[in-house]
Parts: sequence; structure tokens; C-alpha cells
Amino acid sequence: MLVRHFRWVAASLIVACLALFGTIASATTADHSKFKELQQDFASGTSVTKACLQCHGKAADQVMHTTHWTWEYVNPVTKQVLGKKHLINNFCIAIETNEAHCATCHVGYGYKDRNFDFTNKEAVDCLVCHDTTGAYRKQPGMAGEVVTREMEFPPGSGRIVKPVDLRKVAQKVGPTSRDTCGTCHFRGGGGDGVKHGDMDSSLAAPDEDLDIHMNAIGLDFKCSTCHMTKEHRVPGSRYAPTARDDKGRIVRGNTDGRNPTTCESCHDNAPHRMSRLNTHATKLACQTCHVPKFARGGIPTKMSWDWSTAGRLDPQGEQFEIKDDKGHKIYESREGSMILGENVVPEYRWFNGIVEYTLMGQKIDPTRVVQINRFLGSPDDGKSLIWPVKVMRGKQPYDVENLTLVKPETARLDDTAYWKNLDWEKAIEFSMRSAGQPFSGKVGFVSTEMYWPITHMVAPKDKGLGCADCHSAESRLAGLAGIYMPGYSANRLLDRLGWGLVALTALGVVGHGLMRFVAARKRK
Repeated sequence: MLVRHFRWVAASLIVACLALFGTIASATTADHSKFKELQQDFASGTSVTKACLQCHGKAADQVMHTTHWTWEYVNPVTKQVLGKKHLINNFCIAIETNEAHCATCHVGYGYKDRNFDFTNKEAVDCLVCHDTTGAYRKQPGMAGEVVTREMEFPPGSGRIVKPVDLRKVAQKVGPTSRDTCGTCHFRGGGGDGVKHGDMDSSLAAPDEDLDIHMNAIGLDFKCSTCHMTKEHRVPGSRYAPTARDDKGRIVRGNTDGRNPTTCESCHDNAPHRMSRLNTHATKLACQTCHVPKFARGGIPTKMSWDWSTAGRLDPQGEQFEIKDDKGHKIYESREGSMILGENVVPEYRWFNGIVEYTLMGQKIDPTRVVQINRFLGSPDDGKSLIWPVKVMRGKQPYDVENLTLVKPETARLDDTAYWKNLDWEKAIEFSMRSAGQPFSGKVGFVSTEMYWPITHMVAPKDKGLGCADCHSAESRLAGLAGIYMPGYSANRLLDRLGWGLVALTALGVVGHGLMRFVAARKRK
């Protein structure tokens, strides 16, 4: 009992220290409005970076060694090179050939095609992570550049975009926040909440029920509270997540090379007062019980995207869109059909932290669902836990003869005619040629799946899963290999044998009682 109490007190002290550290860090940030270098009007984002580097001499070099800049990651286990040239997804499909649009979320300026200079320090975007005004915006399709003069965007739309006051933003920089991280991570895949399912703008100021850690009037964790950054390297990667952490707590400030984003790094490996629950934690990821549903903040996430239906026109020969009864887009001529979801129950997989991807150029079997990525793991490898996942399902183009996935240019917002009479063959031929990839000229559509680990939107402990959510005929873990659970798992032969043993036991007890009764009567 004393040990459990000590653990609770220790965890409380850790949380208090983290909150205090965050407050102090924010309070002691220098007043950048006083700096002579920033008391000028800036004509571009790169001119702001040039001013920043006069004091923060190592910052750009540090950023340029992170995946936020390179958009590439070499998995140390699988040796797969993951990134802008190699990865395919089932959202907007690919970065390469769509750079000018995707670069809206790149931490740099001018990334419009494969010729971007990744060694140019002045192209690093400092403001996208350190803005505190909320006024810093990049427009899609502008290669990560900032609007510095009033302009119509997209061209011909009639929509006037006001310029960003770079001087004001630069003078108000500060530590990162949920808002700055969320500028990109809340809106990945084409819109708010689209990609991850457990990250959207509702986490900017969540209540306790949505996320116990990020609760804006409670613990108020920032992203960096868990994703403790060192030299601009942000730990915690969906390319190689830590599926199982058996090493317990981490002393903050001395992670010793470990991943500080795991639940166990704060809560230890035996966080429950009941030993039976701690036993469950040897097979279940914490998130499995403590994130009962995702997309809980009132913002739907995309669960399916069918590109094969793109290109349809209305009776007047014009593009059109369809919205659901809540005003969310579920069809657009340029993008095809979508299925959205809120309060979604995750699917569950055994996961050991190794993720394999179907990369550009790999052969596929179009008669089967193509796994864009695969979470490896099994119930008996000693490394896997049962994890909650969002499974994004799609239908996307592939090369019929080469049997490979392809990279269409899906984000040409400035060329309506390109999509008005959509010719997939021509669209893909152009983009594949620009990407230096072979293409037969024949296009088909194949069903795909992509896994996304669910780890945010942690509910309060009394709102997590209960016993009956798994130990019942309608178990959440139904169909998962390698499990046997009372209340769910059943085998007719074993059940009959079990009940037979119960009947024999009862018969034996009754028989023994009768024999004693008869023997007692005879003695009398």
C-alpha cells in the first residue's frame, strides 16, 4: 500500500515539475520586440530567418538534420528509406509531384519540386513553429512561401488573401504550443482531423473528457511535455514507434536515448492499484483501454477515400460537391468520394513497433487489398502488445501493366480545367515522368489500407474501457488471434467438457452426502 502511495506521489511531483518548468520557460523567453534585428519590415520568410540566425546560429543546422526538414527516415530495423520520394499513402497519395501543395506544412520556404535546395539554411522556416500570434499562415500550393502582399488566391477564385505581418510575428516568437504543432499535425491529409483521427483542432483547448493530459484548465500539457525536444529533434515517430516499453520511468532531462513519449516513461510499468490490471498491461498497450474512441472532439476524421469516383460532372458539365447533413464534404469532382467518422471505435492489432511500407516501385497484387503499411507483431513474440489503430481505407490508381502504385498530381488547385474532364492516364503520365518513374499508360484502381496508431485523446481513468468491453460476446477484441478471455472466448467441446465436469462434481457431492446420511442411520 505504501509503495503504491509513493508511486502516486512521485507521479504527481513529476507532473507538477513539468508544469512549473513549462511556466518558467515561457516566462523567461526574451522579448524579441526589443531586438534591433527584428525592428524592420520583412519582404519574405527567408529574410526573417536570416535575422533569426544572427543570434540563433546553430538553429538552422539543427533543424536541417531532422525529419521535419528532410522528410526522410531510414528505419533501422527494416532498412527501408521512408520519405518524400518513396512513400505512397491513400490520402493525397504522394508528396513527390505535389510538393508545392504539401510544402504548406514543410518547415521551409520554396519547396516547389524535387530541385529544392535542402542545404539552404535561410530557407528554414522558424516562424511556423514559434509563432505566438496565431496570424502566421501559409497558403496551399505556394511551396511553403508566405503571402507578403495582398493577392487573389487561388487565381480566379475571387478570394483575396491578406499579407502576413512578418515584422509583428517575428517580434512575438516564443516556445512551441499545441497551436503551433497543430498548424500542421491537426490538418494533415488535406484538412482538420483528416489523417490521424486522434489529432485535430479540438485538442488546441480540450477539456478533461477529451484528453486528460492536455486539458486546458487542468494539466495543460503542451506537445513538448511528452515529445521532449533536444536540438530541434522531436522524439516519437509513427515510422518506428515504441510499441512496448518495459524499462519504466524516465528521469526528465536525462532520457538516456529512450523514447520519452511512451506512457510508461511517466506512469511506470505497474501504474494500477489492482494487480490484475497491471497483469493486463503485459498484453495491452495503455492506449487500448484509455483511448476508448477517437475523433471525439466534434471534428470528423476521414475513414475512406475513393479516388476512382473523381471526375464526375453535374448535368451542366460543371464540377460539384456533396455534403452530409453536418456540412462536411463527402464528394467532390476533383477528389472523389469520402467516408467520415466521429466517435470511432478503434480496430486492434498485435504490434511490436516494426512498420513495413509498400514503397514506390514495389510490385502489388491488385486482386487483394494492398497494405500501404503493415504493423508487425504476434501474440507469442514477447515484444508485441495489442494496440488500437485507425485503419484508413481507400481506392487509388495503379499501373495495370507494371503492377505498381503511382503518383498522380492530385493538388493542382490553380488549374480547374485539369480536373474538369479528368483523364487519369494523362495526369499520371505527366507526374510520373516528372518523378522519374516508369509508367505503362494504363490505369486501374486498387483497394488499399493504411494503419495509424491511436495514442492521443486519452480519456480520464473512469471513462476508459470496462471489463465488459472485452469480456463479453461483443468483445472489442473479437477475431484477434492469440487471445482467450472469459466471457468472450468459447469452444463448444471445451464448454461441454467443463459443464460435464461440473455435473459430475455435483453428482459426487450429492452421492457422498447420501452415503454419509445412510451410514449415520445404520449406526443409530
